Amino acid sequence: MEIYIVQPGDTVDSIADAQGVPLDTILYNNQIPYPYRLAVGQALLLTKGEPATDRRLVSVNGYAYPFINSYVLEQTLPYLSELSVFSYGFDLQGNLIPPAVDDSRMISAAWNFQTAPILTLTPLGPDGTFNEYLITQITGDMTAQNQLIDQLLDTLPEKGFLGVNIDFEFIAAKDKVPFADFVANARATLNARGYPVSVALAPKTSDEQLGSVYVGMDYRLLGEAADYALLMTYEWGYTYGPPMAVAPLNKVREVVSYAVTRIAPEQLSLGIPNYGYDWTLPYVRGVTKAKTIGNVEAIQIAIENDVPIQFDPEAMSPFFRYVKDGAEHEVWFEDVRSLKAKFALVPEFGLRGIGYWQIMQLFRANWLLLADTFWIEKR
Repeated sequence: MEIYIVQPGDTVDSIADAQGVPLDTILYNNQIPYPYRLAVGQALLLTKGEPATDRRLVSVNGYAYPFINSYVLEQTLPYLSELSVFSYGFDLQGNLIPPAVDDSRMISAAWNFQTAPILTLTPLGPDGTFNEYLITQITGDMTAQNQLIDQLLDTLPEKGFLGVNIDFEFIAAKDKVPFADFVANARATLNARGYPVSVALAPKTSDEQLGSVYVGMDYRLLGEAADYALLMTYEWGYTYGPPMAVAPLNKVREVVSYAVTRIAPEQLSLGIPNYGYDWTLPYVRGVTKAKTIGNVEAIQIAIENDVPIQFDPEAMSPFFRYVKDGAEHEVWFEDVRSLKAKFALVPEFGLRGIGYWQIMQLFRANWLLLADTFWIEKR
């Protein structure tokens, strides 16, 4: 695979002729709809020759909600080692709560593509946010905790899951050790039945990092407690924050550099966002709410508003600004350039693999580039 940056005056036909690549392949790889318009600065993935044979074997995880489009799911599963179903919850007594939408279709499809279906366990409250009290209860009440683990043991074979991912966020400082103990307890019990347990980690850069997202997560303890871990290296740019890259490479690198000093690299997967944000300017803290968009959608927004796509060399991320209905907007998203830069961190640090939040929208160029860069582990 090669990456080509669209120049002024380029068309898909002229690029195909100049690069010696079939037109249909360019359109397919990059999901370019009729009438095949391009944005100046757009990064195109071009197929030239065969993938290298010396690719590194990696595990690839993707989170998805049970209402994922069937076509998107089937287009994505060939590139996944694990499909993490988001999510199962629990109550104060430790009773497991399944997703509101039946997940059987997802699990069956995962098996068909030799992808391991994973049950994602979260402490989400009725309002859909992470519930600190629920975390305190399950980590401090051994009766409720063991009830939850027993119900996991019943549900995993019943539904066809092959493991558990524990995604607890906004853990209180007082629950740091109890949470790690909970993960270790779940792992010991589930491992005995052949089920691995992984944990999602907020993107820390030091042991004593302040903030409600970070204080309850001890990388060293959780690395010892779980079989492996996913670094949630995204959301620097987020819904209520100021405009910036979702996963700027310089920030991602800081997290990985710290993480490998506390957890064995072969236990760690690098988190990658499969989305971008569109902010309305000027940004006002507490008022501005960015719109979540897909990476392919971002390109179409640039085309429709006739603006060039720029690329930040420090964040290694694409962005652009446009004006619509008198309001200025700023968009940050991912393209094959930003993804290639992130992929390079995996062999550099000797990481286990990659994890995507989330796979609800198809970004085909990402998967093609991934398969050109790595061998993807299958069960």
